[in-house]
Amino acid sequence: MGVRNYLIEGVSGSGKTSVASELQRRGHHVVHGDRELAYQGDPETGEPLSSAARDGSGGDVAFEHRHHIWDVDKVRSLVADQSHPITFFCGGSRNFHRFIGWFDDVFVLSIDPDTLESRLADRPHDEFGGTPEQRAFIRLLHGAQDNVPATATAIDATAPLMSVVDDILSRCRRGL
Repeated sequence: MGVRNYLIEGVSGSGKTSVASELQRRGHHVVHGDRELAYQGDPETGEPLSSAARDGSGGDVAFEHRHHIWDVDKVRSLVADQSHPITFFCGGSRNFHRFIGWFDDVFVLSIDPDTLESRLADRPHDEFGGTPEQRAFIRLLHGAQDNVPATATAIDATAPLMSVVDDILSRCRRGL
């Protein structure tokens, strides 16, 4: 979707959705990956999980997280469409290794444990991170830094939202 394409990643609660909304407010093209590209599937093959497999997980947060993937063909198509100068893909997926090389840069929103706790405390029950089990799992992911692209540029997402977005946009301009 863009002449230049950027991926914004991070653990739940790091601010991906807030950053995406602010980028859109500023007139940038944004793909909300968790809303527009995500489904439950096999991270290696992309095969969607059967309803029996999803039901058989019994609401296991770790299982659901491991199988939260993006549609690689849709990502490929959106990256190839150059009708926008810049497109930001915001969200997380367990199969980013299949498409990370298509992005001009990858940013990981980084927060400390206290900020994470504060943000999770404000989560509504029907949003991921809104239940005690989900919060405990997110804390584990945050501590282990699992599923974070190793070559990504870290962004201090404890700063005010406007500063975080300014930092990302500044880094994108430097890449031109």
